[in-house]
Amino acid sequence: MTADDRSETPDGGDVAALGVGGTYRRVRRRFTDFLAGIDDGDWEAPVGACPGWEVRDVLAHLVGIVEDALAGRLTGPPPTEQTAAQVERHRAGTPRALLARWDEIAAPFEEVVEAMEAWPAALDVASHEQDVHTALGRRGPRDDPLVPFAAHRLAEGVDVGATVTFVLDGDTVTSVPGPGPDIAVRTTPFEVFRLRLGRRSRDQVAALDWSRDPSDVIDGLFVFGPAAQPLVE
Repeated sequence: MTADDRSETPDGGDVAALGVGGTYRRVRRRFTDFLAGIDDGDWEAPVGACPGWEVRDVLAHLVGIVEDALAGRLTGPPPTEQTAAQVERHRAGTPRALLARWDEIAAPFEEVVEAMEAWPAALDVASHEQDVHTALGRRGPRDDPLVPFAAHRLAEGVDVGATVTFVLDGDTVTSVPGPGPDIAVRTTPFEVFRLRLGRRSRDQVAALDWSRDPSDVIDGLFVFGPAAQPLVE
């Protein structure tokens, strides 16, 4: 994604100006401020979007991503074994120590992802921010300009053998063209952001406002997932 691409993204807001490194930093700081204020018992709350994890495990993963990237152990989305190792190596640490660790090592990571234009890093931290808010019964920051920015890019990347038109709060985004019968869906940028990253079940996606039966395209809509159980936010 080039700087020109970023500037043309509808509702990009400060995403275009900050780039991936600055956007990651902005979301990280907001997320860490939120985590610093939660109750001690909240750290053990189960996170429905990440089955088997508690809130503290999400933080351990995010810290682990930075550690692995800076150590050269990360070249793409981490496999299940690597994310499990990230959580496990911080099992004995306190959440407060993890927050301090993240703050300590984040700056060089932000420089790297900016240089590489590695937008998945920003999407990952924003996605997990939403996960934790949902786990604690809070409404996440859905009005963040990164949400429509991510939704547009994620929708454009859909490649399911048919042309999918996403009507997102008045904006129209078209997927990779395909030879199959065209299909359209009317939804929100937040839903696209969440479903593409595996935070919706197959049935939840099927229940969206589709122009025709979406059975032939649903499985290809997920970058991760789908979620085994419906996630209601």
